[in-house]
Amino acid sequence: MNKRNLITGGAGFLGYHLTEKLLSMGEEVICIDNFYTGSKKNVYQWLSNPNYEIIRHDVIEPIYLEVDNIWHLACPASPISYQSNPIKTSKTTFLGTYNLLDLANKVNAKFFMASTSEVYGDPEIKPQPESYRGNVNPIGIRSCYDEGKRMSESLCFDYYRMHEVDIRVARIFNAYGPYMSENDGRVVCNFIVQALRGDEITIYGNGSQTRSFCFVDDLINGFVSLMESNFTGPVNLGNPSEFTINELSDIIRDKINKNIKVKYKPLPEDDPIQRIPDIKLAKDKLGWEPKVKLNEGLDLTIDYFKKIMK
Repeated sequence: MNKRNLITGGAGFLGYHLTEKLLSMGEEVICIDNFYTGSKKNVYQWLSNPNYEIIRHDVIEPIYLEVDNIWHLACPASPISYQSNPIKTSKTTFLGTYNLLDLANKVNAKFFMASTSEVYGDPEIKPQPESYRGNVNPIGIRSCYDEGKRMSESLCFDYYRMHEVDIRVARIFNAYGPYMSENDGRVVCNFIVQALRGDEITIYGNGSQTRSFCFVDDLINGFVSLMESNFTGPVNLGNPSEFTINELSDIIRDKINKNIKVKYKPLPEDDPIQRIPDIKLAKDKLGWEPKVKLNEGLDLTIDYFKKIMK
């Protein structure tokens, strides 16, 4: 019997790819999105699919739907988006998660929470295992998202302990790929869009800070593996290959235009200096690890942006 899946933030970058995956598996998908950062163009192709429906709704308000699985992805994920209205971000992370967990409890649905590597803040250890409790500024400009996601995880485990809600918590490390928005604001997208436009590539700080980039197909496979497992998490889902921002810039410039110049600007407040996941737990509990190398993933992402920026 096909499962009925509710995806919050279903018109966003990850929502698009998760929808595509679940529909390809023959399952039913109900997308809810307020289109704050999600895009209507990401859902057009499925409107005629009998297994798909979409509801315009903001998760800070309760909703009642009979579903089997809840995939809670709703929340702006780039610093530009979540800092543009930090109170709204805090409400989304707390009230949104509360409302969806309450729904899961009422209809006995399995609940997936898209958390983030930002719960580790600016980490003091490398790589970051799930047991690391983080180094987060609770009153900084990123705290609406960092602390919001930490609170979301707390709610998940309280519902698990108090009401036995069947939860899954994934900590996402720097996802990228096709169907990111041109103005997403995250580094891979920024560099590709700037290079394709012939603009200078903007690097914040001196470029020595590191990130690990996980291609979206790998990440979605991790989502499904976690949901189908008996493991609550939290579990890191990311690519353990580490790159400096300067290295990322060089790779993208080599692929698009080697003559593009780089300009450096001050590092934003509380921007992490290093970010790399320990994925031993994902390998052990889910049999999951990323397959797509950065070069391959960037080629696919660049091809996508070339098409939409014509």
